[in-house]
Amino acid sequence: MDLFTYLETVAEEIDTALEREFGGLPGELNKASAHLLLAGGKRLRPAVVMLAADMVRKGRSQEIFPAALALEVTHTFTLIHDDIMDGDAVRRGVPTVHTVWNEPTGILAGDVLYAHAFKLICTAIAADVDKVRSVTTLANACAELCEGQHMDMSFETREDVDEWEYIEMVSKKTGILYAAAAAIGATLAGCSAQQAQSLYEWGLSSGIAFQIQDDYIDLMADSSKSGKDRASDLRQGKQTLVAILAREKGIDLSKYRKPDLTEGEIDEAISLLEDGGVLEEVRAIAQSRVERAKSMLNIFPDCDEKDCLMQITDYFVSRGF
Repeated sequence: MDLFTYLETVAEEIDTALEREFGGLPGELNKASAHLLLAGGKRLRPAVVMLAADMVRKGRSQEIFPAALALEVTHTFTLIHDDIMDGDAVRRGVPTVHTVWNEPTGILAGDVLYAHAFKLICTAIAADVDKVRSVTTLANACAELCEGQHMDMSFETREDVDEWEYIEMVSKKTGILYAAAAAIGATLAGCSAQQAQSLYEWGLSSGIAFQIQDDYIDLMADSSKSGKDRASDLRQGKQTLVAILAREKGIDLSKYRKPDLTEGEIDEAISLLEDGGVLEEVRAIAQSRVERAKSMLNIFPDCDEKDCLMQITDYFVSRGF
């Protein structure tokens, strides 16, 4: 199975279902809730739900499809709230919810999606006990997401964040929703507790690798390929893994903390980081998370779905270049 063909198919299916579910709801608040949800996206988290379900029992993904929608809806609720906290004006190529409406409406729009996510899981065709487990998994994930976001915000006022605090933050902010997606898909398909836990750990480690790569892309990738403002983390002095390891190795990046960094200065900073072994270590840490994630799938027999999940993990550390 080709991963990218599969992801395109899932994205189309998710887009159609979201339009049907949310596109015609009346009232301004519902329009605000649907605004970002219907603006597109890679739909990776729902794809993980479906792959996990079909890996446990072929064909189950269609029966538990509402849970795949639930994970995309949850992801979108976090984006709406993140945009408010970060003051961002554009997301997925459209104006952010709070800029089209206002901040209170943005908060409520996110809350509406949060509620919808749990309702969607309850409409999946699955045993009641598995629905309860899945709802519990999603509730715990949402709480950890909030903790991760708060940790990330608190790092902005600190200069002593260490590697393990960073890993904890990204596991909660990024890894936890991939973990929940995989575990929920498998749980609703009737997996064992061991299988659910293995998929949860796969998601956590894959998500950590994803975020480390995101930080690496910010510094290294060409803006036209990455879609990001090159070295924005460096300009802002963000406590990324790159910055943390640089500080621990005695590399001073403070002179690059300014909004008008030139390409030459960015290249100079990269040379410092390469010569100091920082970037090599960052790549090694990301790769170790990839290997850990893949090892979590060893309890499953070989199949197309397992191969796709492994490809997703690899994609997380190869994208952007």
